[in-house]
Amino acid sequence: MFNRLLFIAVLAGLLSTATGCIHAIFSGDPMKRSNQLLMKSEDMRLIHDEWERFWMLDQPSHMTPYRTHGGIM
Repeated sequence: MFNRLLFIAVLAGLLSTATGCIHAIFSGDPMKRSNQLLMKSEDMRLIHDEWERFWMLDQPSHMTPYRTHGGIM
């Protein structure tokens, strides 16, 4: 009896780890899920913009668009 309960408990533990999250992150409705995914991706894009703003990568470049010789011609 004890072996059978132990086997069932181990089997239940192994199967519960293979099913994923208990609570789904996104909705099952395709329309709601697409809206939720858009909101999530928008947040990630804003993080990228904030990173560029912090390192001042969004500033205009003052370098010339063509090479200059640098010496006397």
